[in-house]
Amino acid sequence: MKKLTKAERQKELEDRLDEDPFLIDRELADLFNVSIQTIRLDRMELGIPEVRERIKAVAKQANSKVKSVQREEIIGELVDIQLNETGISILEASDDLVLEKTKIVRGHHIFAQANSLAVAIIDADVALTGSAEVRYNRPVYINERLVAKAKVNKIIENRFYVKVETKINGETVFNGEFIIFSVGDNLMNKEG
Repeated sequence: MKKLTKAERQKELEDRLDEDPFLIDRELADLFNVSIQTIRLDRMELGIPEVRERIKAVAKQANSKVKSVQREEIIGELVDIQLNETGISILEASDDLVLEKTKIVRGHHIFAQANSLAVAIIDADVALTGSAEVRYNRPVYINERLVAKAKVNKIIENRFYVKVETKINGETVFNGEFIIFSVGDNLMNKEG
């Protein structure tokens, strides 16, 4: 990218963050070929909060749409949702998710992020996983940011066929195909 004036860079910075509010300062610094401190100063001048605050703001809006699970049951930060269509969640690979010896994220956390996202995008009071076919493409390490994107590919009666792809910096690290069942209210009230 050619050297931009401060005004040009700040305008481009706003445009980039409108497109992808989840870009972190390091990624922006690389994109604009400037220091991280320059990006932070630009953000401060423009009144743009850091990525954690941007994610929280978007997540609050997305969480209000979810019907099938409670917010606490979603693994990762839900940042976008279109019920019965698509959803996105972000999970920071923190110290409590990794194996002590290798600093590799435990697979069940990666699966849980994808599975809870697949359930969350279903427009039903109750949705349950019927089956899942998954593939882990590479290990995930501490401090990596997992971005899971879910898409409903097909709906047949009460079955939702959901594909979830999890990426780190554009590289696919996990794929899952889930069949999610919506469960009617009359089934929830049965004893037994």
